[in-house]
Amino acid sequence: MADFDIIVAGGGSAGCVLAAELSADPGLKVLLIEAGRRDINPWIHIPATFFKVMRGGRDAIVYEGEAEEGLNNRPFLVPQGYVLGGGSSVNAMLYVRGQAQDYDDWAAAGATGWAWHDVLPVFKRLEGNRDFGEPYHGQDGPLIVSNPRHRHPLAEAFLDACNGAQIRSNPDFNGARQEGVGFYQTTISEGRRCSSAKAFLKPALKRPNLTVMTETRVDRVLIENGRAVGVRLVDGRQITAARAVVLTAGALASPLILMRSGIGARKKLDALGIPLVADLPGVGQNYQDHMAIPVEAETAEPISVYGEDRLFRGAGHMLRYLYERRGLLSSNMIEAGGFVDVSGGGRPDIQFHMMPGFSGAPGVAPIEGHGISFSVCVLRPKSRGSVELRSSDPETKGLFRGGVLTDPGDVELSLKGLRLALSLLDQPALSRVLGRRRLPEEGPDTEDSLIAHIRDSAKTVYHPVGTAKIGDAADDMSVVDPHLRVRGIDGLRVADASVMPNLISGNTNAPSIMIGARAAEFIKGAS
Repeated sequence: MADFDIIVAGGGSAGCVLAAELSADPGLKVLLIEAGRRDINPWIHIPATFFKVMRGGRDAIVYEGEAEEGLNNRPFLVPQGYVLGGGSSVNAMLYVRGQAQDYDDWAAAGATGWAWHDVLPVFKRLEGNRDFGEPYHGQDGPLIVSNPRHRHPLAEAFLDACNGAQIRSNPDFNGARQEGVGFYQTTISEGRRCSSAKAFLKPALKRPNLTVMTETRVDRVLIENGRAVGVRLVDGRQITAARAVVLTAGALASPLILMRSGIGARKKLDALGIPLVADLPGVGQNYQDHMAIPVEAETAEPISVYGEDRLFRGAGHMLRYLYERRGLLSSNMIEAGGFVDVSGGGRPDIQFHMMPGFSGAPGVAPIEGHGISFSVCVLRPKSRGSVELRSSDPETKGLFRGGVLTDPGDVELSLKGLRLALSLLDQPALSRVLGRRRLPEEGPDTEDSLIAHIRDSAKTVYHPVGTAKIGDAADDMSVVDPHLRVRGIDGLRVADASVMPNLISGNTNAPSIMIGARAAEFIKGAS
Protein backbone atom coordinates (compact mmCIF):
# COMPACT_ATOMS: atom_id res chain seq x y z
CA MET A 1 0.00 0.00 0.00
CA ALA A 2 1.34 3.44 -0.93
CA ASP A 3 1.46 6.15 1.72
CA PHE A 4 -0.50 8.60 -0.46
CA ASP A 5 -2.18 8.75 -3.83
CA ILE A 6 -0.48 11.99 -4.91
CA ILE A 7 2.57 13.81 -3.55
CA VAL A 8 2.94 17.52 -4.34
CA ALA A 9 6.56 18.57 -3.75
CA GLY A 10 6.60 22.33 -3.16
CA GLY A 11 4.05 24.45 -1.29
CA GLY A 12 4.36 27.66 -3.29
CA SER A 13 1.97 29.58 -5.52
CA ALA A 14 1.23 26.57 -7.73
CA GLY A 15 1.60 23.83 -5.13
CA CYS A 16 -0.97 25.25 -2.71
CA VAL A 17 -3.73 25.51 -5.30
CA LEU A 18 -2.83 22.11 -6.75
CA ALA A 19 -2.98 20.33 -3.39
CA ALA A 20 -6.20 22.11 -2.45
CA GLU A 21 -7.99 21.28 -5.69
CA LEU A 22 -6.85 17.65 -5.69
CA SER A 23 -7.95 17.14 -2.09
CA ALA A 24 -11.45 18.33 -3.00
CA ASP A 25 -11.86 14.76 -4.21
CA PRO A 26 -12.35 12.75 -0.98
CA GLY A 27 -11.15 9.65 -2.81
CA LEU A 28 -7.64 11.06 -3.18
CA LYS A 29 -5.12 11.00 -0.36
CA VAL A 30 -2.85 14.01 -0.96
CA LEU A 31 0.46 15.04 0.61
CA LEU A 32 1.90 18.55 0.21
CA ILE A 33 5.58 18.94 1.14
CA GLU A 34 7.09 22.39 1.70
CA ALA A 35 10.76 23.05 2.49
CA GLY A 36 9.98 26.23 4.44
CA ARG A 37 7.84 26.70 7.50
CA ARG A 38 4.18 27.65 7.79
CA ASP A 39 3.24 31.25 7.04
CA ILE A 40 3.21 32.34 10.70
CA ASN A 41 5.36 35.44 10.26
CA PRO A 42 3.00 38.41 10.83
CA TRP A 43 4.96 40.58 8.37
CA ILE A 44 3.86 38.24 5.58
CA HIS A 45 0.22 39.19 5.97
CA ILE A 46 0.57 42.98 6.26
CA PRO A 47 1.02 44.22 2.68
CA ALA A 48 3.51 47.03 3.31
CA THR A 49 5.91 44.89 5.32
CA PHE A 50 6.79 42.34 2.64
CA PHE A 51 10.21 44.03 2.32
CA LYS A 52 10.99 42.87 5.85
CA VAL A 53 10.42 39.28 4.76
CA MET A 54 12.35 39.50 1.50
CA ARG A 55 15.37 41.27 2.99
CA GLY A 56 16.10 38.78 5.69
CA GLY A 57 14.87 36.03 7.91
CA ARG A 58 13.95 32.44 7.36
CA ASP A 59 10.97 32.86 5.01
CA ALA A 60 13.04 33.80 1.95
CA ILE A 61 16.29 32.32 0.68
CA VAL A 62 18.70 33.78 -1.86
CA TYR A 63 19.93 31.80 -4.84
CA GLU A 64 23.35 33.21 -5.64
CA GLY A 65 24.42 32.83 -9.23
CA GLU A 66 27.81 33.01 -10.84
CA ALA A 67 29.40 36.35 -11.69
CA GLU A 68 27.71 37.61 -14.84
CA GLU A 69 29.53 39.28 -17.71
CA GLY A 70 26.28 41.07 -18.53
CA LEU A 71 26.26 42.52 -15.01
CA ASN A 72 29.86 43.70 -15.13
CA ASN A 73 30.93 40.57 -13.27
CA ARG A 74 28.48 40.96 -10.42
CA PRO A 75 26.90 37.79 -8.98
CA PHE A 76 23.25 37.35 -9.84
CA LEU A 77 21.08 37.16 -6.70
CA VAL A 78 17.50 35.86 -6.78
CA PRO A 79 15.58 35.76 -3.46
CA GLN A 80 12.71 33.28 -3.40
CA GLY A 81 9.94 32.47 -0.94
CA TYR A 82 10.86 29.69 1.48
CA VAL A 83 7.56 29.41 3.29
CA LEU A 84 4.10 27.98 2.76
CA GLY A 85 2.65 30.01 -0.12
CA GLY A 86 6.09 30.50 -1.69
CA GLY A 87 6.33 33.60 -3.82
CA SER A 88 2.70 34.48 -3.16
CA SER A 89 3.57 34.89 0.54
CA VAL A 90 6.54 37.21 0.04
CA ASN A 91 5.94 39.09 -3.22
CA ALA A 92 4.58 42.58 -3.87
CA MET A 93 1.11 41.11 -4.54
CA LEU A 94 0.70 42.54 -8.07
CA TYR A 95 -1.98 40.70 -10.03
CA VAL A 96 -0.82 40.63 -13.65
CA ARG A 97 -1.62 37.90 -16.16
CA GLY A 98 0.41 39.13 -19.12
CA GLN A 99 -0.76 39.56 -22.69
CA ALA A 100 -3.07 37.25 -24.61
CA GLN A 101 -0.36 36.87 -27.26
CA ASP A 102 2.04 35.45 -24.65
CA TYR A 103 -0.11 32.35 -24.32
CA ASP A 104 -0.93 32.16 -28.00
CA ASP A 105 2.83 32.16 -28.61
CA TRP A 106 3.22 29.28 -26.15
CA ALA A 107 0.65 27.26 -28.06
CA ALA A 108 2.22 28.07 -31.42
CA ALA A 109 5.60 26.86 -30.13
CA GLY A 110 4.26 23.45 -29.10
CA ALA A 111 2.39 24.04 -25.82
CA THR A 112 -0.88 22.84 -27.32
CA GLY A 113 -3.89 23.74 -25.19
CA TRP A 114 -2.20 26.75 -23.52
CA ALA A 115 -3.49 29.49 -25.82
CA TRP A 116 -5.25 32.51 -24.36
CA HIS A 117 -8.72 31.08 -24.93
CA ASP A 118 -7.61 27.96 -23.01
CA VAL A 119 -6.20 29.72 -19.95
CA LEU A 120 -8.56 32.70 -19.56
CA PRO A 121 -11.40 30.55 -18.17
CA VAL A 122 -9.01 29.18 -15.53
CA PHE A 123 -7.86 32.65 -14.50
CA LYS A 124 -11.51 33.70 -14.17
CA ARG A 125 -12.51 30.61 -12.19
CA LEU A 126 -9.80 31.26 -9.60
CA GLU A 127 -10.34 35.02 -9.32
CA GLY A 128 -12.54 36.91 -6.89
CA ASN A 129 -12.19 40.40 -8.34
CA ARG A 130 -13.71 43.14 -6.18
CA ASP A 131 -13.73 45.80 -8.91
CA PHE A 132 -13.98 44.24 -12.39
CA GLY A 133 -16.14 41.52 -13.92
CA GLU A 134 -16.92 39.98 -17.29
CA PRO A 135 -15.68 39.44 -19.90
CA TYR A 136 -12.13 39.37 -18.52
CA HIS A 137 -12.56 38.76 -14.79
CA GLY A 138 -14.14 36.33 -12.36
CA GLN A 139 -15.74 37.53 -9.14
CA ASP A 140 -16.54 34.30 -7.32
CA GLY A 141 -13.13 32.64 -6.98
CA PRO A 142 -11.08 32.35 -3.77
CA LEU A 143 -8.11 34.47 -4.95
CA ILE A 144 -9.18 37.98 -3.98
CA VAL A 145 -8.03 40.73 -6.35
CA SER A 146 -8.71 44.39 -5.63
CA ASN A 147 -7.80 47.99 -6.36
CA PRO A 148 -5.50 49.62 -3.79
CA ARG A 149 -7.02 51.11 -0.66
CA HIS A 150 -4.05 53.47 -0.29
CA ARG A 151 -2.69 55.75 -3.01
CA HIS A 152 0.50 57.58 -2.21
CA PRO A 153 0.81 61.16 -3.53
CA LEU A 154 4.12 60.29 -5.20
CA ALA A 155 2.40 57.45 -7.08
CA GLU A 156 -0.19 59.95 -8.28
CA ALA A 157 2.59 62.32 -9.36
CA PHE A 158 4.34 59.52 -11.26
CA LEU A 159 1.17 58.68 -13.17
CA ASP A 160 0.55 62.35 -13.92
CA ALA A 161 4.09 62.57 -15.31
CA CYS A 162 3.42 59.56 -17.54
CA ASN A 163 0.23 61.18 -18.82
CA GLY A 164 2.21 64.35 -19.48
CA ALA A 165 4.55 62.25 -21.63
CA GLN A 166 1.53 61.06 -23.65
CA ILE A 167 1.36 57.63 -21.99
CA ARG A 168 -2.33 57.02 -21.52
CA SER A 169 -4.03 55.76 -18.39
CA ASN A 170 -5.30 52.22 -18.05
CA PRO A 171 -7.46 51.20 -15.07
CA ASP A 172 -7.20 47.46 -15.81
CA PHE A 173 -3.98 45.87 -17.08
CA ASN A 174 -5.77 42.53 -17.29
CA GLY A 175 -8.65 43.76 -19.41
CA ALA A 176 -9.08 44.54 -23.08
CA ARG A 177 -5.59 45.99 -23.38
CA GLN A 178 -2.45 45.95 -21.28
CA GLU A 179 -0.81 49.12 -22.58
CA GLY A 180 -0.91 52.22 -20.38
CA VAL A 181 -0.20 53.27 -16.80
CA GLY A 182 -2.21 53.20 -13.62
CA PHE A 183 -2.58 51.60 -10.22
CA TYR A 184 -1.97 47.87 -10.09
CA GLN A 185 -4.61 45.50 -8.84
CA THR A 186 -3.26 43.32 -6.06
CA THR A 187 -3.98 40.05 -4.30
CA ILE A 188 -5.09 41.85 -1.13
CA SER A 189 -8.32 41.14 0.72
CA GLU A 190 -9.61 43.66 3.26
CA GLY A 191 -6.12 45.00 3.79
CA ARG A 192 -4.49 41.56 4.18
CA ARG A 193 -2.33 39.58 1.75
CA CYS A 194 -4.29 36.93 -0.11
CA SER A 195 -1.59 34.37 -0.86
CA SER A 196 -2.11 31.02 -2.52
CA ALA A 197 -1.75 29.47 0.93
CA LYS A 198 -4.52 31.65 2.34
CA ALA A 199 -6.85 31.60 -0.67
CA PHE A 200 -6.68 27.92 -1.54
CA LEU A 201 -4.82 25.83 1.02
CA LYS A 202 -6.16 27.20 4.30
CA PRO A 203 -9.81 26.30 3.57
CA ALA A 204 -8.68 22.80 2.54
CA LEU A 205 -6.68 22.03 5.68
CA LYS A 206 -9.74 20.69 7.47
CA ARG A 207 -10.01 17.84 4.97
CA PRO A 208 -8.87 14.50 6.43
CA ASN A 209 -7.41 13.41 3.08
CA LEU A 210 -4.91 16.31 2.92
CA THR A 211 -1.60 16.20 4.79
CA VAL A 212 0.85 19.10 4.84
CA MET A 213 4.48 18.65 5.84
CA THR A 214 6.54 21.82 6.32
CA GLU A 215 10.27 22.29 6.98
CA THR A 216 10.76 19.14 4.91
CA ARG A 217 13.04 19.00 1.88
CA VAL A 218 12.75 16.63 -1.06
CA ASP A 219 15.99 15.12 -2.33
CA ARG A 220 14.75 13.18 -5.36
CA VAL A 221 11.86 11.36 -6.96
CA LEU A 222 11.77 7.59 -6.54
CA ILE A 223 11.42 5.91 -9.92
CA GLU A 224 10.83 2.20 -10.54
CA ASN A 225 10.50 0.66 -13.99
CA GLY A 226 10.03 4.06 -15.59
CA ARG A 227 7.38 5.23 -13.14
CA ALA A 228 7.48 7.73 -10.27
CA VAL A 229 6.47 5.91 -7.10
CA GLY A 230 7.31 8.46 -4.42
CA VAL A 231 10.00 10.78 -3.08
CA ARG A 232 13.10 10.51 -0.97
CA LEU A 233 13.56 13.30 1.57
CA VAL A 234 16.89 14.90 2.41
CA ASP A 235 16.80 13.18 5.82
CA GLY A 236 16.61 9.79 4.08
CA ARG A 237 12.94 9.00 4.64
CA GLN A 238 10.95 7.67 1.70
CA ILE A 239 7.28 8.39 1.03
CA THR A 240 5.37 6.52 -1.65
CA ALA A 241 2.62 7.65 -4.04
CA ALA A 242 0.19 5.34 -5.83
CA ARG A 243 -0.81 7.68 -8.65
CA ALA A 244 1.51 10.65 -9.16
CA VAL A 245 4.32 12.86 -7.95
CA VAL A 246 4.12 16.52 -8.95
CA LEU A 247 7.08 18.87 -8.59
CA THR A 248 6.06 22.42 -7.68
CA ALA A 249 9.26 23.66 -6.06
CA GLY A 250 9.89 26.49 -8.53
CA ALA A 251 12.14 27.17 -11.49
CA LEU A 252 15.32 27.09 -9.39
CA ALA A 253 14.57 24.00 -7.28
CA SER A 254 12.40 21.70 -9.43
CA PRO A 255 15.09 21.08 -12.09
CA LEU A 256 17.63 20.19 -9.39
CA ILE A 257 15.25 17.59 -7.98
CA LEU A 258 14.75 16.19 -11.48
CA MET A 259 18.48 15.94 -12.09
CA ARG A 260 19.17 14.28 -8.73
CA SER A 261 16.46 11.79 -9.76
CA GLY A 262 18.39 10.88 -12.93
CA ILE A 263 16.34 13.03 -15.27
CA GLY A 264 18.43 15.42 -17.36
CA ALA A 265 21.26 15.55 -19.87
CA ARG A 266 23.07 12.20 -20.09
CA LYS A 267 26.61 13.62 -20.19
CA LYS A 268 26.09 15.89 -17.20
CA LEU A 269 24.51 13.18 -15.07
CA ASP A 270 27.19 10.67 -16.03
CA ALA A 271 29.87 13.14 -14.95
CA LEU A 272 28.25 13.32 -11.49
CA GLY A 273 27.79 9.58 -11.17
CA ILE A 274 23.97 9.82 -11.22
CA PRO A 275 22.33 6.84 -12.96
CA LEU A 276 20.36 8.02 -15.97
CA VAL A 277 16.59 7.48 -15.91
CA ALA A 278 15.52 9.80 -18.73
CA ASP A 279 17.79 11.71 -21.11
CA LEU A 280 16.15 15.15 -21.18
CA PRO A 281 18.78 17.80 -22.02
CA GLY A 282 16.30 20.64 -21.47
CA VAL A 283 16.19 20.13 -17.70
CA GLY A 284 17.68 23.21 -16.07
CA GLN A 285 18.13 25.05 -19.37
CA ASN A 286 16.07 27.95 -20.79
CA TYR A 287 16.27 29.95 -17.53
CA GLN A 288 14.66 33.40 -17.83
CA ASP A 289 13.97 36.27 -15.45
CA HIS A 290 12.81 39.87 -15.61
CA MET A 291 15.44 42.52 -14.88
CA ALA A 292 14.73 45.87 -13.22
CA ILE A 293 16.83 48.89 -14.18
CA PRO A 294 16.37 51.50 -11.42
CA VAL A 295 15.77 55.24 -11.75
CA GLU A 296 15.91 57.03 -8.40
CA ALA A 297 15.75 60.66 -7.30
CA GLU A 298 15.55 62.55 -4.04
CA THR A 299 12.34 64.33 -3.14
CA ALA A 300 12.52 68.06 -2.43
CA GLU A 301 10.42 67.62 0.72
CA PRO A 302 10.18 64.72 3.21
CA ILE A 303 7.15 63.16 1.54
CA SER A 304 8.31 59.60 0.75
CA VAL A 305 7.89 56.52 2.94
CA TYR A 306 11.39 56.92 4.42
CA GLY A 307 11.25 56.79 8.22
CA GLU A 308 7.60 55.81 8.38
CA ASP A 309 8.55 52.60 10.21
CA ARG A 310 10.26 54.41 13.06
CA LEU A 311 8.86 54.10 16.56
CA PHE A 312 6.14 56.72 16.91
CA ARG A 313 5.16 57.04 13.25
CA GLY A 314 5.23 53.29 12.83
CA ALA A 315 3.04 52.80 15.89
CA GLY A 316 0.49 55.25 14.49
CA HIS A 317 0.37 53.42 11.17
CA MET A 318 0.00 50.09 12.96
CA LEU A 319 -2.87 51.31 15.13
CA ARG A 320 -4.77 52.60 12.13
CA TYR A 321 -4.10 49.38 10.27
CA LEU A 322 -5.26 47.17 13.13
CA TYR A 323 -8.48 49.13 13.64
CA GLU A 324 -9.34 50.00 10.02
CA ARG A 325 -7.18 47.81 7.75
CA ARG A 326 -6.35 51.02 5.93
CA GLY A 327 -3.52 53.52 5.69
CA LEU A 328 0.09 53.07 4.65
CA LEU A 329 0.39 49.50 5.96
CA SER A 330 -2.46 48.38 3.69
CA SER A 331 -0.36 49.42 0.69
CA ASN A 332 1.81 46.99 -1.25
CA MET A 333 4.18 49.99 -1.76
CA ILE A 334 4.56 49.26 -5.47
CA GLU A 335 1.18 50.79 -6.14
CA ALA A 336 1.65 52.28 -9.60
CA GLY A 337 3.27 51.39 -12.90
CA GLY A 338 2.34 50.27 -16.34
CA PHE A 339 3.23 48.89 -19.73
CA VAL A 340 4.71 50.76 -22.69
CA ASP A 341 5.69 49.92 -26.26
CA VAL A 342 9.09 51.58 -26.69
CA SER A 343 10.15 49.68 -29.81
CA GLY A 344 7.06 50.43 -31.88
CA GLY A 345 6.38 46.73 -32.32
CA GLY A 346 2.68 47.02 -31.58
CA ARG A 347 2.61 45.51 -28.06
CA PRO A 348 4.09 46.68 -24.76
CA ASP A 349 7.66 45.57 -24.27
CA ILE A 350 8.58 47.55 -21.13
CA GLN A 351 7.02 47.51 -17.66
CA PHE A 352 7.37 50.21 -14.98
CA HIS A 353 7.22 49.45 -11.25
CA MET A 354 7.10 52.58 -9.06
CA MET A 355 7.75 52.95 -5.32
CA PRO A 356 7.45 56.11 -3.16
CA GLY A 357 10.90 55.62 -1.64
CA PHE A 358 14.38 54.33 -2.43
CA SER A 359 14.16 50.62 -3.17
CA GLY A 360 17.59 48.99 -2.86
CA ALA A 361 18.35 45.56 -4.33
CA PRO A 362 19.12 42.01 -3.16
CA GLY A 363 22.27 42.37 -1.11
CA VAL A 364 22.31 46.18 -1.47
CA ALA A 365 20.73 48.49 1.11
CA PRO A 366 18.50 51.30 -0.17
CA ILE A 367 19.80 54.86 -0.28
CA GLU A 368 19.17 56.70 2.98
CA GLY A 369 16.74 59.61 2.82
CA HIS A 370 13.55 60.63 1.10
CA GLY A 371 13.20 59.68 -2.54
CA ILE A 372 11.28 58.03 -5.31
CA SER A 373 12.22 55.01 -7.39
CA PHE A 374 10.84 53.33 -10.43
CA SER A 375 12.28 50.62 -12.60
CA VAL A 376 12.45 49.69 -16.26
CA CYS A 377 11.78 46.03 -17.03
CA VAL A 378 12.11 44.33 -20.43
CA LEU A 379 9.01 42.15 -20.62
CA ARG A 380 10.14 39.40 -22.99
CA PRO A 381 13.91 39.08 -22.64
CA LYS A 382 15.83 36.92 -25.06
CA SER A 383 18.74 36.23 -22.70
CA ARG A 384 18.89 32.70 -21.30
CA GLY A 385 20.63 31.06 -18.38
CA SER A 386 20.76 27.67 -16.70
CA VAL A 387 20.50 25.77 -13.42
CA GLU A 388 22.70 22.70 -13.01
CA LEU A 389 24.00 20.35 -10.35
CA ARG A 390 27.46 20.57 -8.86
CA SER A 391 26.96 17.31 -6.99
CA SER A 392 24.36 14.65 -6.33
CA ASP A 393 24.37 15.75 -2.67
CA PRO A 394 21.18 17.79 -1.97
CA GLU A 395 23.09 19.87 0.56
CA THR A 396 25.37 21.22 -2.20
CA LYS A 397 24.09 24.37 -3.87
CA GLY A 398 23.38 24.20 -7.57
CA LEU A 399 25.39 25.90 -10.30
CA PHE A 400 23.24 28.85 -11.34
CA ARG A 401 23.93 31.10 -14.30
CA GLY A 402 21.33 33.79 -14.96
CA GLY A 403 22.65 34.68 -18.42
CA VAL A 404 21.51 38.21 -17.72
CA LEU A 405 21.73 40.83 -20.49
CA THR A 406 23.69 38.51 -22.77
CA ASP A 407 21.39 39.21 -25.70
CA PRO A 408 22.08 42.59 -27.35
CA GLY A 409 18.36 43.08 -27.96
CA ASP A 410 17.70 43.10 -24.22
CA VAL A 411 20.31 45.81 -23.74
CA GLU A 412 18.85 47.86 -26.58
CA LEU A 413 15.31 47.66 -25.18
CA SER A 414 16.57 48.45 -21.67
CA LEU A 415 18.29 51.54 -23.05
CA LYS A 416 15.14 52.75 -24.81
CA GLY A 417 13.08 52.16 -21.70
CA LEU A 418 15.64 53.92 -19.52
CA ARG A 419 15.66 57.01 -21.74
CA LEU A 420 11.86 57.16 -21.52
CA ALA A 421 12.00 56.76 -17.74
CA LEU A 422 14.55 59.56 -17.39
CA SER A 423 12.39 61.85 -19.49
CA LEU A 424 9.59 61.41 -16.95
CA LEU A 425 11.72 63.14 -14.31
CA ASP A 426 11.48 66.33 -16.38
CA GLN A 427 7.69 66.28 -16.53
CA PRO A 428 6.21 69.04 -14.32
CA ALA A 429 4.27 66.58 -12.17
CA LEU A 430 7.56 65.07 -10.96
CA SER A 431 10.07 67.87 -11.43
CA ARG A 432 8.22 70.10 -8.96
CA VAL A 433 8.50 67.53 -6.17
CA LEU A 434 11.94 66.08 -6.91
CA GLY A 435 15.49 67.12 -6.18
CA ARG A 436 18.78 65.54 -7.18
CA ARG A 437 18.83 62.43 -9.33
CA ARG A 438 20.64 59.56 -7.66
CA LEU A 439 20.41 56.66 -10.14
CA PRO A 440 21.78 56.90 -12.71
CA GLU A 441 24.04 59.60 -11.32
CA GLU A 442 23.53 63.04 -12.78
CA GLY A 443 25.75 63.80 -15.75
CA PRO A 444 25.78 63.53 -19.53
CA ASP A 445 23.42 60.69 -20.41
CA THR A 446 25.49 59.16 -23.17
CA GLU A 447 24.75 55.73 -24.56
CA ASP A 448 27.88 54.36 -22.92
CA SER A 449 27.07 55.84 -19.51
CA LEU A 450 23.49 54.57 -19.58
CA ILE A 451 24.52 51.08 -20.66
CA ALA A 452 27.08 51.09 -17.84
CA HIS A 453 24.25 51.97 -15.43
CA ILE A 454 22.13 49.14 -16.83
CA ARG A 455 24.88 46.58 -16.31
CA ASP A 456 25.92 47.98 -12.91
CA SER A 457 22.43 48.14 -11.41
CA ALA A 458 20.16 45.58 -13.12
CA LYS A 459 18.47 43.39 -10.51
CA THR A 460 15.99 40.56 -10.50
CA VAL A 461 12.24 41.15 -10.48
CA TYR A 462 11.93 37.72 -8.78
CA HIS A 463 10.38 36.01 -11.83
CA PRO A 464 12.51 32.91 -12.60
CA VAL A 465 10.87 30.60 -15.15
CA GLY A 466 11.49 28.16 -17.96
CA THR A 467 13.80 25.43 -16.65
CA ALA A 468 11.43 22.51 -17.44
CA LYS A 469 9.50 23.93 -20.33
CA ILE A 470 6.34 22.66 -22.00
CA GLY A 471 6.75 21.51 -25.58
CA ASP A 472 5.76 18.93 -28.14
CA ALA A 473 7.57 15.73 -29.03
CA ALA A 474 9.48 17.48 -31.83
CA ASP A 475 11.18 19.81 -29.35
CA ASP A 476 14.23 18.02 -27.94
CA MET A 477 14.61 20.66 -25.25
CA SER A 478 11.09 20.34 -23.86
CA VAL A 479 10.81 18.59 -20.48
CA VAL A 480 7.06 18.22 -20.05
CA ASP A 481 4.27 17.64 -22.52
CA PRO A 482 1.21 19.94 -22.72
CA HIS A 483 -0.39 17.98 -19.84
CA LEU A 484 2.72 18.71 -17.73
CA ARG A 485 3.87 15.07 -17.76
CA VAL A 486 7.63 14.59 -17.66
CA ARG A 487 8.70 12.96 -20.91
CA GLY A 488 9.62 9.31 -20.57
CA ILE A 489 8.45 8.92 -16.97
CA ASP A 490 4.97 7.77 -15.98
CA GLY A 491 3.29 9.34 -12.96
CA LEU A 492 5.57 12.41 -12.79
CA ARG A 493 4.63 15.99 -13.61
CA VAL A 494 6.04 19.46 -13.10
CA ALA A 495 3.52 22.23 -12.41
CA ASP A 496 5.17 25.54 -11.54
CA ALA A 497 6.90 28.44 -13.29
CA SER A 498 9.53 25.99 -14.56
CA VAL A 499 7.17 24.89 -17.34
CA MET A 500 6.67 28.32 -18.92
CA PRO A 501 8.31 28.12 -22.36
CA ASN A 502 8.81 31.90 -22.29
CA LEU A 503 8.26 34.64 -19.75
CA ILE A 504 4.86 36.22 -19.83
CA SER A 505 4.66 40.01 -20.20
CA GLY A 506 4.38 40.85 -16.53
CA ASN A 507 4.54 39.50 -13.00
CA THR A 508 4.46 35.72 -12.76
CA ASN A 509 2.44 34.91 -9.62
CA ALA A 510 -1.00 34.83 -11.27
CA PRO A 511 0.09 32.53 -14.14
CA SER A 512 1.93 30.25 -11.69
CA ILE A 513 -1.31 29.78 -9.74
CA MET A 514 -3.12 29.14 -13.00
CA ILE A 515 -0.57 26.45 -13.91
CA GLY A 516 -1.15 24.70 -10.58
CA ALA A 517 -4.91 24.74 -11.14
CA ARG A 518 -4.56 23.34 -14.66
CA ALA A 519 -2.37 20.54 -13.34
CA ALA A 520 -5.17 19.58 -10.96
CA GLU A 521 -7.58 19.49 -13.91
CA PHE A 522 -5.22 17.27 -15.90
CA ILE A 523 -4.65 14.84 -13.03
CA LYS A 524 -8.34 14.56 -12.15
CA GLY A 525 -9.18 14.16 -15.83
CA ALA A 526 -6.79 11.22 -16.07
CA SER A 527 -8.62 9.29 -13.36
